Amino acid sequence: MKILVTGGAGFIGSNFISYWLNKYPGDVIINLDSLTYAGNLDNLTEVEKNYGDGALPEQRRYWFVNGDIRNTLIVESLISKVDGVVHFAAESHVDRSITNPQEFLSTNILGTQTLLEAARKFKIKKFLHISTDEVYGSIETGYYSETAPLTPASPYAASKASADLLVRSYYETYKLPVIITRTTNNFGPYQHPEKFIPLFITNLMEGKKAPLYGYGLNRRDWIYVLDNCEALDLIFHEGRIGEVYNISTSSNEISNIEMSSRLARLLNQPPSLIEFVTDRPGHDFRYGVDSSKLRNELGWNHKYSLKEGLLKTIEWYKNNELWWRKIKEGDIYSSYYSGQYKK
Repeated sequence: MKILVTGGAGFIGSNFISYWLNKYPGDVIINLDSLTYAGNLDNLTEVEKNYGDGALPEQRRYWFVNGDIRNTLIVESLISKVDGVVHFAAESHVDRSITNPQEFLSTNILGTQTLLEAARKFKIKKFLHISTDEVYGSIETGYYSETAPLTPASPYAASKASADLLVRSYYETYKLPVIITRTTNNFGPYQHPEKFIPLFITNLMEGKKAPLYGYGLNRRDWIYVLDNCEALDLIFHEGRIGEVYNISTSSNEISNIEMSSRLARLLNQPPSLIEFVTDRPGHDFRYGVDSSKLRNELGWNHKYSLKEGLLKTIEWYKNNELWWRKIKEGDIYSSYYSGQYKK
């Protein structure tokens, strides 16, 4: 099988590509990524070494294309060559969506529509659209099922909700074989160090202040990235066309202050390095999604406890200091790392 993965140079996408090529030795993956700040070919060094050999791209099990999902010519040229699409590509950082919403709307909505139209034109066999639990909005108690209304609270979440609805419309109108997944917060290797867990790990490793929004009471359910990759694999192969599947652990829910304290302990750093900073606008208090549909229909269950996942993640960042230092020292949004937004 040939698969187009969009956004495969990002955190989840690069983990997914490595996972897939290891598991399915007969498959070929084309990775389309525009290499914005979150796209990093260093994430795929081992993939390129192990699967990128061949005089021509068509002779390789993996090949990379630098291109924008909004570019119809590029998208059509690639989708015409594949059997399925796994669509990760998105602007995804909430803080950045607050300061620059237009780019999020353009990439996440119009880019998705470009892919859908090409998939329809070339009669793609499967289109897996990767979304987020943030489209449901915050919930004080309990969990959202896949049929819950979408009430996004940030421009990022709104752009993803809009993309979800577009994907659904292509199923209803054109019978395009689509499936949508909505997952909780991922963590693990290759996650950009502006994100909560790698930001805290790398700052604490350096003995620097680690900035925590508000009073740290917001709650999230965390899933180790390889658990998510296995869920996506199962849904791609066995999920029902036209359906939405939530992906969550439900057992790894923790408040941000608890997560901060746990990371400090695991890294043998004093809790005094945790620094409370001004909360961001529209900060959802808690996300909660019910993944019983995925568990009951397809038999999925997560393998990694929160502690196991955190230990593996910390070990990876310790062993790959050059990778994250290169990003942190070169990123224009260095204020995310410095913790200068004091409360």
